[in-house]
Amino acid sequence: MKKVYKHLPAILFVGFIVVMMVLFIVLPKKEYSSSEKRYLQQAPAFSFSRLASGDFGKDFEKFLSDQTAGRNFWVGLSSYYNYAIGNNGSTGIYLCRDGYLVNDPEDLSGLDRNIGFIEEFAEKCPVKTTVLIAPSTGYVCADILPSVHREYRDDVAFENIKAALPSADFVDIRTLFKDEYAAGHQLYYKTDHHWTTYGAYTAYRALAGQLGYTPQEQSAYHITAYPGFYGTTYSSSGFWMTKPDSVEVWDNPSNDSAVVTTITDGEVTQQQDMFYLKHLEEDDKYPIFLDGNHPYTVIKNAAASSDEKLLVIKDSFAHSLVPFLADHFSEIVMVDLRYYTAPVSELVKNEGIDRVLAVYSIDNLATDTNLGWLQ
Repeated sequence: MKKVYKHLPAILFVGFIVVMMVLFIVLPKKEYSSSEKRYLQQAPAFSFSRLASGDFGKDFEKFLSDQTAGRNFWVGLSSYYNYAIGNNGSTGIYLCRDGYLVNDPEDLSGLDRNIGFIEEFAEKCPVKTTVLIAPSTGYVCADILPSVHREYRDDVAFENIKAALPSADFVDIRTLFKDEYAAGHQLYYKTDHHWTTYGAYTAYRALAGQLGYTPQEQSAYHITAYPGFYGTTYSSSGFWMTKPDSVEVWDNPSNDSAVVTTITDGEVTQQQDMFYLKHLEEDDKYPIFLDGNHPYTVIKNAAASSDEKLLVIKDSFAHSLVPFLADHFSEIVMVDLRYYTAPVSELVKNEGIDRVLAVYSIDNLATDTNLGWLQ
């Protein structure tokens, strides 16, 4: 009996390995992980050339990892274990106070290059260019961060951006966002890196002076909250016990029959209003705003307060902002330089654009490699 106890840990370990191997073989393979919001690696095709190159081995390792029985449990166990031993942020995401999941600060070394592209564009553009950058969640909501975290260098970055954009109007929303957050408003989702609809509304108010409109009061909108929203930080974190967000649609009833959104993606064109509620049935609900990422989107409003045309050069932070701007421009053209590869300067000329607005989060602006299409 003593010999059995002596070898019990080894017996249990070997038994665990055998059980996991049997489960891997007999269980059906999943194609998609709703928690991680990504497609899982399937069994790779074998060939001697792929084996010799190492590609087969890499893909098979991913296949084993993705199809491990109880994958969600093991991913969550790893995240919470690292949190318990003081290694919060080991996945690149901090588990913070009040249920926030916050991205580790991004390397901002790419900002100088991309701001240079925007400045060169603004200098040559025949119409005025306005730039708005969303600060990081960890910078605005600093009081929720764990005691040990990397520094969010938004202040230094924003000062450098302002100095590097003499040809554009830079709208600095740092103080406004910090004040609104201190007043108790949720400006960023707790499980996603985007700003909330209230955050987008706050940015919309900040833009009014530069873009020449009087912002609508909050009372002008019919606000509907949709619960059960888990965003990108949740899906990457492994902190599966985090409570979901609600995503809000702020709809101005006066636009219901006046606004038409046309999305062109390759050869496919679709028309609707600005809110694509079909995405509420999906894992990723943020695309309810303008159907998510597309190369080229046009929003026309027959009831707009001006007949001006606005070009928005953007990342996905603009998606919840543009529905507010639509009240004030007869036409808004949105381009996403990750997918739109024609010269934007030609678009300004050919479409008769009156104003240009660039909207990015500070993290995306630092890492985007497509700003060269502005030339």
